[in-house]
Amino acid sequence: MPVIILGIESSCDDTSAAVLKDRLLLSNIIASQDVHKKYGGIVPELASRAHQQNIVPVVDQAIREAGISIPDVNAIAFTRGPGLMGSLLVGTSFAKGFALARQIPLIDVNHLHAHIFSHFIIEPGITPKSPGFPFMCLLVSGGHTILAVVRDFHEIEIIGKTIDDAAGEAFDKCGKVMGMPYPAGPLIDKLADSGNPNAFRFNKPVISGLDFSFSGLKTSFLYFLRDSLKNDNDFIANNLSSLCASLQKTIVDILTGRVRKAMQETGIKEIAIAGGVAANTGLQTALKADAEKHEWNLYIPPDRFTTDNAAMIAISGYYKFLKGMFAGHNDAPFARMSL
Repeated sequence: MPVIILGIESSCDDTSAAVLKDRLLLSNIIASQDVHKKYGGIVPELASRAHQQNIVPVVDQAIREAGISIPDVNAIAFTRGPGLMGSLLVGTSFAKGFALARQIPLIDVNHLHAHIFSHFIIEPGITPKSPGFPFMCLLVSGGHTILAVVRDFHEIEIIGKTIDDAAGEAFDKCGKVMGMPYPAGPLIDKLADSGNPNAFRFNKPVISGLDFSFSGLKTSFLYFLRDSLKNDNDFIANNLSSLCASLQKTIVDILTGRVRKAMQETGIKEIAIAGGVAANTGLQTALKADAEKHEWNLYIPPDRFTTDNAAMIAISGYYKFLKGMFAGHNDAPFARMSL
C-alpha cells in the first residue's frame, strides 16, 4: 500500500507544500516573498505574515496538482527547525491542525536533514541517481555550511562546520557591498562567468581541522573595496565581473579544500552537495573536476531542490514514517537545531 505524505516548508521566506507517493513526487508548490528585496535581507515579521497568507492556497494547489484528495493523505510532515521562529510557527500550527482534523500522524523534520535527503526524491520520467551509504555531504546555504558523513537516513555525523558565517551569507553580504540586490549569490554566479577569477586576491581562513570560516573573507573584501574606491570612484562598476569571479573562486576554493581533506581522511568515495549554494556553477565545476581526478561519485541535486522546498520535507518525513518516528502535538519548533 503506497504512503502519501504532505510536506510543509516554512522555515524562512518560502511557503511550500508538496505531495509524495512513497518517493515519487506528485507536486511541489512554492510561494516566494518578494517583499524582502527592498530591505536587503529577510524581515522576520514580514515573512511570518506572508506565510499566513500563503499557507492555505499553497497547500490547496499542491493537493490539486497531485491529483489526490485530502482523505488520501496518510501523514503530514513539517519543518520543525532550524529557521525563523515566526515562520516556523505558521507551518507547525497548520500541520498540527491538519493532522488533528484528519487523525493522521504528524512528522517533524529537521530542515538540514531535508536538504541532504533531497537526493532521494524520485520525479516522474526521470531516472533517480541517489548516493549510496555512507556518503559525504557538503551542505552549504545562506545560513549553514556543514560537512557531514551520512551513514543512513537516521544517522548523520557532522565532521566540519562554519565557526562564524555561512558561505551563502558571504556571497550575499559581499554582493550587498557591491550594490547588488538580495539575494546576491545567483547574480554573482552569473557575472563571474565573464570575469577573471585570478584578478584579485582575498584572505582565506587558516584554521585546523575540517571547519570553515568566512567572516575574515567578508572583512578582507570590504577593506579591499574601500581602499580601491579611494583611487577610483568607479572601481566596482569597472571591475564588477572580475570582482564576482575572484570572490566566487575564493569561496569555492575554501569549500573544495575542506571537501578534499574530508574525503581523504574518511576514505569515502560518495560525495553529495545540498543547499542553496549547491546551485553555484563555480562550485559544481570545481567538484566535478575533483571527482574525476579522485574517482569520486558526485551527486548534484536539480536547482529546484537546492532552495527551500517542501518536497525535501516530504521525503524526510517519508523515511521517518517508515520507522514510526512521529511527533507530538505539544512539540514546539526550534529556531536553532543541529543535525
